[in-house]
Amino acid sequence: MKKFLSGNEAIAYAAAQAGCAVASAYPGTPSTEILENVAKFKDTINCEWAVNEKVAMETAIGASMAGARALTAMKHVGLNVAMDPLMTFTFTGATGGMVIISADDPGMHSSQNEQDNRNLAKFARVPLLEPSDSQEAYDMCIEAFDISEKFEVPVMIRLTTRTSHSSSLVELGDFKPTRRENIEYVRDIKKRLPVPMFARMHRYAAQKRTDEMRGESEKSSLNKMEILNTSLGIVTSAVAYQYVKEIFPEYSVLKLGWTNPLPISLVRDFASKVDKLVVVEELDPFLEDQIRALGISVVNHETELNMMELNADRLQNLRHEIIGDVPAAKLPTEPESPLPTRPPVLCAGCGHRGVFYMLSKLGATVTGDIGCYTLGAFPPLNAMDTTICMGASIGNAAGMKKAGLKGRICAVLGDSTFFHSGITGALSALYNSTPVTTVVLDNRITAMTGHQDNPGTGKTLAGDDANVTEIADIARALGYKKVEKISADDFDALEKTLKESMDGEEPALIIAYAPCRIAAKLTKEGLCKVNADKCKACGQCFKLGCPAITRGQEVSQGRFKMVIDESQCAGCSHCTQVCKFAAIERIR
Repeated sequence: MKKFLSGNEAIAYAAAQAGCAVASAYPGTPSTEILENVAKFKDTINCEWAVNEKVAMETAIGASMAGARALTAMKHVGLNVAMDPLMTFTFTGATGGMVIISADDPGMHSSQNEQDNRNLAKFARVPLLEPSDSQEAYDMCIEAFDISEKFEVPVMIRLTTRTSHSSSLVELGDFKPTRRENIEYVRDIKKRLPVPMFARMHRYAAQKRTDEMRGESEKSSLNKMEILNTSLGIVTSAVAYQYVKEIFPEYSVLKLGWTNPLPISLVRDFASKVDKLVVVEELDPFLEDQIRALGISVVNHETELNMMELNADRLQNLRHEIIGDVPAAKLPTEPESPLPTRPPVLCAGCGHRGVFYMLSKLGATVTGDIGCYTLGAFPPLNAMDTTICMGASIGNAAGMKKAGLKGRICAVLGDSTFFHSGITGALSALYNSTPVTTVVLDNRITAMTGHQDNPGTGKTLAGDDANVTEIADIARALGYKKVEKISADDFDALEKTLKESMDGEEPALIIAYAPCRIAAKLTKEGLCKVNADKCKACGQCFKLGCPAITRGQEVSQGRFKMVIDESQCAGCSHCTQVCKFAAIERIR
């Protein structure tokens, strides 16, 4: 049985084939589609969106301790959130096979940083597998469950954006989704209760286990040695292997699929067979540093390989440098007539726009968060000053207040981000009596990653009805006295509420509610049209940054009358509220 699958889809099929019983994750590009595809097998896999990656990891750990096979998936920065439980669980050990998918994002296509989570696998002392295509993602995931149970340790599979989203034919074999019978649960506090006297034993056991896993990696079929022209040998892994085969097709290659613990003897053997050795890997010199530490000579080169996403052009430059039989890759040239740039903008009718418009108007310093609302930072809204990580906005605003920053300060985050890790920041600000105003942009969906459900949507990953958690109820339960829920489309109420809260002396939490127009499939409530005779070309409406608002007639140098593109207008009426001359009218 063959299917055309992306790497993410292949992982989901492998989990079903391997008898995974529980899967938990938090959405984040490029990992999101893994759980969305696992949900296709909900008859055999109990799957869920967790409120954050730490909870997802803990859920999978609990399932593994109960003897079931479990999987958790997250993007690279999500693993940072989940490291606390992982670092201890690698000591106490798995019972049912447990697989962790870390989807890294070289080149930061949709991320706030670039990190190589192979380092975290080594830090946590877990086996690390790196597929180079969808077939290997499928095969390695199935084998990872077996490795996990054999060595009683969670296994990490590292995908990258290319392996997650690229598709190829996958041989599924005799595919039959099943749920394996759990390994019998036996109470064992020495294993699962790492108080110091037990944890010390775990530390020695972890080292012994690492040595045993290294022996297994030495003979693993996941590593492949291809001896061709021995004047040059290349050690590589993951998607870098695909680029190596394209640019260095005639040379010898050691492709490592099991990269932690490093199969030292295999690397030494390969190095002895070639005249020169070069290491090609994406992001950090994870393999190269370890190979050099073995005393093996590795070719030094000037071609940059350890930052940003790898590509064939960079390897062509490497070949030009160390072999010299091909020309250097030509850098892309600028076209004579460059295409106009189109910066990303909030959708027409997006409820976030009004909040940022008012915060900008009120001159606030805005600490932001991770979500599509981060676009509020850019012109013409210019209404966000910082973004660090999920849930950081409230703590950042509190720190600014504590440091004595003058003026209005506001923390802004989305509803899903509030559930993810904003609650603790809100509680801390209240506990420490820090007069921070927090605005939760509640569009009732996890919008940025593709409209996944969360505790406020009333639906689970499997599509079942769920309890709806109201953010206002949480805020009041925490002890907030000033809690306001207002329509994000009501500019007068927004301005009044934001001004009073930011100028006040107590912590405040404001829920600015407007459903995501795309996720809610809202029909247009009517269109807006400009009365050209009334338009004074003041430019105020352009400050909204609405993609439906375009330039019309130029009345003087740099001043234009406004025209509304009916094909993009969402009928939200935001522009009617900012026009001082009643030049914009609702029609239909």
